[in-house]
Amino acid sequence: MNLVDTRGRTLRDLRISITDRCNFRCRYCMPKEIFNREYEFLQRELLLSFEEITRLTRVFTKLGVDKVRITGGEPLLRKGVETLIASLGGLGLRDLTLTTNGSLLSRKAESLAAAGLRRITVSLDSLDAKVFAAMNDVDFPVSDVLEGIEAAATVGLTPVKINMVVKRGVNSGGILPMAEHFRGTGHIVRFIEFMDVGVSNGWRLDDVVPAQEILETINDRYPLEPVEPNYKGEVAGRWRYRDGAGEIGVITSISQPFCGDCTRARLSAEGVLYTCLFATGGIDFRGPIRDGASDADLTAMITDIWERRTDRYSEMRSEATVNLPKVEMSYIGG
Repeated sequence: MNLVDTRGRTLRDLRISITDRCNFRCRYCMPKEIFNREYEFLQRELLLSFEEITRLTRVFTKLGVDKVRITGGEPLLRKGVETLIASLGGLGLRDLTLTTNGSLLSRKAESLAAAGLRRITVSLDSLDAKVFAAMNDVDFPVSDVLEGIEAAATVGLTPVKINMVVKRGVNSGGILPMAEHFRGTGHIVRFIEFMDVGVSNGWRLDDVVPAQEILETINDRYPLEPVEPNYKGEVAGRWRYRDGAGEIGVITSISQPFCGDCTRARLSAEGVLYTCLFATGGIDFRGPIRDGASDADLTAMITDIWERRTDRYSEMRSEATVNLPKVEMSYIGG
């Protein structure tokens, strides 16, 4: 069964946050001013259990979902994440992957691969030690993240994708060094326009480096050519080096919205389903699950939500929409 929304978009991808906690305090996601020692994160009993996540994911697969991404917060902070990966791996998914800040990856890569994880994405906003430490705002060393990337490659979690959120005047000078560092490695760097996710990251349009500027910066040194998408609804536009040294991606939610091809739903750590990264609200599934809802009940809920879906925030973005009370990125995993 395939679900189609009001704009003809099919449900294919499910992104599952398994924790709202993170050990970084990146200013575009979890600034210290808000996510400080007084901030109340979700208590354990409020999180969906791994059994609940697996059950709900199984329902989604019967509705057409064949790609699942585990996110957070920082998902590797959730104890026993390998158990969840093993459970999800038995659902016949086309793709099972995870996004991490890389801080724990060097010690977890082998167990993740053994559990059945197929690929991994690492958030890495700069190769410059001082810039990276300032951006994660906890002085975490970039060398440890690079070790994690190599560990992931060693155990076959490839191709490793590296996500760099580009913010003008902060790390925009590191675009070319990032491209150069991973050229020829088989890894894929994806440059992401700084987005207005949530309301706590101080987003301004002036801070955005458009994808075209990013591509021109790289193309001036290493000529690029476009590549066809791997599948309909792929988030990143693909470009490859003309000399055969690999490819990069650009994610253009600001300058070139791709709402028309969005096939993604997002499940928060406490079981709220969102149909847009920029959503102002979602639908609770934890309550119905714990109140005894049947798989048929959950199927009906998902079907109703998706078939009524109208989201197109990035196409509508304006001064009015930017200040809407949107859900925070750390809550639904980007």
